[in-house]
Amino acid sequence: MSAPTSLPVTGGRDAATGDPVPTSHSFDPTQAWQLNPKVALRPEPFGALLYHFGTRKLSFLKNLAVVGIVESLRDHDSADDALHAAGIDSASRPLYLQALGALASSEMICRR
Repeated sequence: MSAPTSLPVTGGRDAATGDPVPTSHSFDPTQAWQLNPKVALRPEPFGALLYHFGTRKLSFLKNLAVVGIVESLRDHDSADDALHAAGIDSASRPLYLQALGALASSEMICRR
């Protein structure tokens, strides 16, 4: 797996300044998130399938902890709270933040 990205996940760099340019899908773990209403989550023995009816993208979640966190996002005030409730330790946290950032970038999760 590649190295975790720094937060927040952004949409590239400004050509003039080189500064990060946030997108509408930038992931901030201090914000409230939820499974995108246009996304169906189907549990599978390996984890889950996510299908976005708007973009027609299909994603595979191969980690049951990530599936549980995605399903619980709506029940928490922030992604940080959802990670804490799932018992994610500080050593593992960057990988889970990277996964959630990728899901935000692909519009599978969205801000509430």
